[in-house]
Amino acid sequence: MGLLLIAAPVTLIVGLIIWPVGLSVIDTLTVETPEGLAFSLDAYRFFFTDEFSLLSLWITVQVAVICTVLLLLISLPIALYLRFADTRLASYVQALALFPLFVPSILLAYALIRTLGPNGTVDTILSAVGLPKIPSPYLTPWGPIIGLVWDNLPLTLLIILAGLGNVSRASIEAARDAGAGSLTVLWHIILPRISSTLLVAASFVILGLFSAFTLPYLLGPAVPEMMGPFMRRTIIDVDDPLQARTQAVVTFVICAAFAMFYVHSIARTRRERAS
Repeated sequence: MGLLLIAAPVTLIVGLIIWPVGLSVIDTLTVETPEGLAFSLDAYRFFFTDEFSLLSLWITVQVAVICTVLLLLISLPIALYLRFADTRLASYVQALALFPLFVPSILLAYALIRTLGPNGTVDTILSAVGLPKIPSPYLTPWGPIIGLVWDNLPLTLLIILAGLGNVSRASIEAARDAGAGSLTVLWHIILPRISSTLLVAASFVILGLFSAFTLPYLLGPAVPEMMGPFMRRTIIDVDDPLQARTQAVVTFVICAAFAMFYVHSIARTRRERAS
């Protein structure tokens, strides 16, 4: 009965994800010859020797790392406040932090362009008070970083809040009664209990950032691009579907490594709870 219940979703995963990925991998590892298909690494050899491909991969990794660090640094204090605060202000803080969850990415990109872009709201205010204009993050790598941090804040916050649910007030009060300060409680009581949650949150964020398209496409520079816009330009503007599939496979391999790390973390957490 259990296998019957999971048959439908497993079939969908195999048909819509695993099968197309397998075909893409085979296409990038083979080349047509008069004798038929032959094994070849030419597609990957071109990718890892092409300057634009490597720059796009590098900028994607950079943006993913910076966004992940910023999201954890921003979300953790907010989550701690929401978990242990009993004031009415906490509900307003939570509503404000979760607000980006209900804003489409394209509207967020337009708002950032109108606010932080050249001659936007910030430039207008600075000019009105006689201050010099600031360099706009629009069409620079910091444009997607700002947009992606804002867009992924709710998910990261909710994951950390769920992990903080395992931290009891009694353990914190006992540590305070023993003379522990706030930093000691955070370092020795809270962080050890949510370390796996932070790793899961980081894995989710990185997977989402590697698959991001709208915000990097609208806010990022033309060169180098993140992998999503770069794949789109390769298959549409350059008309090179083989290289687009190669870029997709490379991205998939990187994401699969983080996915395996996430699955391992979940399995370890379940074993710890079972024991």
